[in-house]
Amino acid sequence: MTVKGMERMNMEKIILASASPRRRELLTQAQIPFEVQVSEAEEIITKTDPGEVVEELSYIKASAVAEKFPGRWVLGADTVVALQGEILGKPADETDARRMLGELQGQTHQVYTGVTLMKDGEIHTFHEATQVKVSEMSEEEILHYIAGGEPMDKAGAYGIQGSFAVFIEGIEGDYNNVVGLPIAAVYRAIRRLQIAE
Repeated sequence: MTVKGMERMNMEKIILASASPRRRELLTQAQIPFEVQVSEAEEIITKTDPGEVVEELSYIKASAVAEKFPGRWVLGADTVVALQGEILGKPADETDARRMLGELQGQTHQVYTGVTLMKDGEIHTFHEATQVKVSEMSEEEILHYIAGGEPMDKAGAYGIQGSFAVFIEGIEGDYNNVVGLPIAAVYRAIRRLQIAE
């Protein structure tokens, strides 16, 4: 996946250690050449702070793939939703999604994405946080959103780029971070690490 602009910059093709279609879309949009190798590592968390958790998970994903591809830059990422410091993962079922959305409605929460870029023992890990304000939702609106199936594979039981957008009153920070990858920060890191010259 290369384009003329990035070819002029001599950008290396990175390996994305994620199955997320949203991360693929963001890398493509940013004209960053990549290929996908999904990490199959067991994600064991030892941290509790949301920012540290996503950094740890991004590192686990990246390192599992990097050991199979020496000499290549690997990008690992992980996103969580947190409300008052409590991480809300992907809902286990519709009841769980209803609980999460009930907690998020009318509140401001945080979305954290951890990123690790790794190559042959060189490691660069960071995270971005975005504040998201959700409007008040009626029980009917919550149930209607759940019925569409959109919440079931998403952290915090919603996707900002989908139909849930009508309930977003505002954000403070990087919108793309909420989608699943702080692409501007990733690009800056790529330039800093001289993956692109």
